[in-house]
Amino acid sequence: MDQHALPTPELIDVEQVADGWIKKYLLTYRLPDGRAYRYESVSRKDRAAYVEELRGLSQNPPHAQIPDAVCIVPRTADNRLVLIKEFRYPVNSWCIAFPAGLIDPGETYEQAVERELREETGYALKRDAHGAAHVRPLSQPSLSSAGMSEESIQVVYVHVENEPTLGQAPESTEYIQVFTVPVDEVPAFLARNTTPISTRAQLILETFARNVERYGKTTQ
Repeated sequence: MDQHALPTPELIDVEQVADGWIKKYLLTYRLPDGRAYRYESVSRKDRAAYVEELRGLSQNPPHAQIPDAVCIVPRTADNRLVLIKEFRYPVNSWCIAFPAGLIDPGETYEQAVERELREETGYALKRDAHGAAHVRPLSQPSLSSAGMSEESIQVVYVHVENEPTLGQAPESTEYIQVFTVPVDEVPAFLARNTTPISTRAQLILETFARNVERYGKTTQ
C-alpha cells in the first residue's frame, strides 16, 4: 500500500498541556491545503520521547516500533484460555480481557510476558524438556487507540501450565479475577457474556470461536 498516495499532513508543533502518569499534548499540523489543525492526544512518554516516536512513525518506511506493553493470550495444555476480569477505573466497571501490562524499562517483551503473567494470573509458562517456552508474538506491535495515543502493544500467544502455581501478585490497587474458558466453549461464552470486554480480547476470542475445529484440541 502506498501510504503517500494522498498528501500527508505535516506535524509542526507538539505542546504539552498536562502532566501526570498520562500526559496530554496539543499537536499542531499543517494540512495539505495550508490550514493549521490542532489535535489533542495523550501519551505516557515525556515530550522529547513522544516527539521522537511521532517523527519515527512518519518516516517511509516507519521505524521499527518498540512495544510499550504486552497482551498475553495464555492457553493451557488441556486447551483452556486464561482470561481475567479486572476492575477498570476509567469505565467504573469490571472488564474482561487477557492478561496485559506495560513493559518496564530495560525489559524485553519476553520478560514482560513472564512477569505480567505471573503477577496477574499466577500461571507459569509451560516449558519443554530443554527449558524452552512456547512464546509466539504477532508479526508487529499494534496501536492501542490511534485516535488518542501512540501507545503500541505486542500481542503474544503462550502455552502455560494447567493450573496456577506461582501465586497471583497484583498491585494493591488492581482487582483481578482469573478464570478459564475451554476453547470449544468460546462461542457460547461470547454469546452469553454481558460484561464489558476489551477490543483485543473480543477479536481474539472471535478468532478462536470461528476456528473451533482447528483450535479445539490440547496443546500437549
